[in-house]
Amino acid sequence: MRIDILTVVPELLESPFQHSIIKRGRDKGLVEIVVHNIRDFSEDKHRKVDDYAFSGGAGMVMTIQPIESAINFLKAQREYDAVIYTSPDGIQLNQKESNKLSLLNNIIIICGHYKGIDQRIREHLVTMEISIGDYVLTGGELAAAVIVDSVVRLIPGVLSDETSALTDSFQDNLLSPPVYTRPADYNGWKVPEILLSGNDKLINEWQEKLAYERTKKLRPDLLKNE
Repeated sequence: MRIDILTVVPELLESPFQHSIIKRGRDKGLVEIVVHNIRDFSEDKHRKVDDYAFSGGAGMVMTIQPIESAINFLKAQREYDAVIYTSPDGIQLNQKESNKLSLLNNIIIICGHYKGIDQRIREHLVTMEISIGDYVLTGGELAAAVIVDSVVRLIPGVLSDETSALTDSFQDNLLSPPVYTRPADYNGWKVPEILLSGNDKLINEWQEKLAYERTKKLRPDLLKNE
């Protein structure tokens, strides 16, 4: 998979993609992530990428030309399955959407800034809009990082144990069951006996039961989507 990210603040994305699971995926050659500075595509002598809104009011709007030029530059080199814009208006990012995105080959993510991007970009160039929650961020860079992280870990071979991602919260619309590790007894705080039984069938049934109970208590809305 290749992910191209268009931003006016590329420095914000330097660290998130250089560590942990994402770095492992890049080092293995399973995902290529390229961050582009939108200002590099501006035809303005001052590399300007924003202007005042026709409607007036506070705040600036990202202009069409630099973003279109960046997208055209990328599309001239390869085909893209999706051009994503990080937006409060978009569909809510969830595990189901991340699973879908992980099956794509090449995607572009546009990071909004200021008061957003010219509506015509959304109408003619963007194919999908994604929100990571009902709150406002300074820009779309952190949202882009969240999208990338949630997708890359699902690519086969990125995680050492591929089944790990399949048992995460929100897979099958359930929260994960509680987990424990050694020692089995810490100052009198004991691990449930069933986990020490060695009976995989009973353990799996116990975990499924607790996952359902935890979901019903904490996120009953997930069960409505079954």
